[in-house]
Amino acid sequence: MNVAILFSGGKDSINAVRIAKEKGWNIKYLLSVKPNRTDCYLFHFATVEFTREISKILGYNHILADCDVADPIKEAEIVKNVIIKNPVDAVVLGGIGLQETQLKSIRDVLFPLGVEVFASHKGEDHESLMRGMLKDGYEIVITQVASDGMKQWLGKTLTKDNFDDLKRDSIKYGFHIGFEGGYADTLVVDGPIFEKRFNALEMEKVMESENSGHVIIKNYMIKEKRTKILPVF
Repeated sequence: MNVAILFSGGKDSINAVRIAKEKGWNIKYLLSVKPNRTDCYLFHFATVEFTREISKILGYNHILADCDVADPIKEAEIVKNVIIKNPVDAVVLGGIGLQETQLKSIRDVLFPLGVEVFASHKGEDHESLMRGMLKDGYEIVITQVASDGMKQWLGKTLTKDNFDDLKRDSIKYGFHIGFEGGYADTLVVDGPIFEKRFNALEMEKVMESENSGHVIIKNYMIKEKRTKILPVF
């Protein structure tokens, strides 16, 4: 099956790539949409411009489209226009299926084309998925927040050591532990499927309100990963 993965560079779309690889699907390209505004319904805003670099690291073709609207139907048409020019059998979204606005909007425009649309890890427990990613060595940076209690997490990297703190805050302030519903967005900078590491050297925090904001990566580098040299006996 030829698939395109809707790719923000965040934890869910990285998980979608991982699952597609495991299932043996042919990933024709990663499709990223970069809004020029923070109020889009379907697409992440922060750091999406760096998906081109992340895609190179992962070894996949990449298409980057622009978005200047804040309307789920019009935003979905952007995806449709790319798929018409670059046909696939299915478009895979990250997430566990709670992002109904995104799923429905994109399904509605792609159904007439005979293109399937589904969430990569539908029905799975998001907390378990995130703990599993951290255990496996994925580095997840929180790049955008929009919830009471999330400001302190902006720009931080999630780890096995601080995930329980995040869970306590999610219970205290009522945001979804996997950020479904737009509570936060992320960028994965390293992990087992990464051939190299994306290093954000300098980040600026921009707050739009008391509880919502995003980071801007001002400087970065692509770092070679050390390979283990096995002893010769």
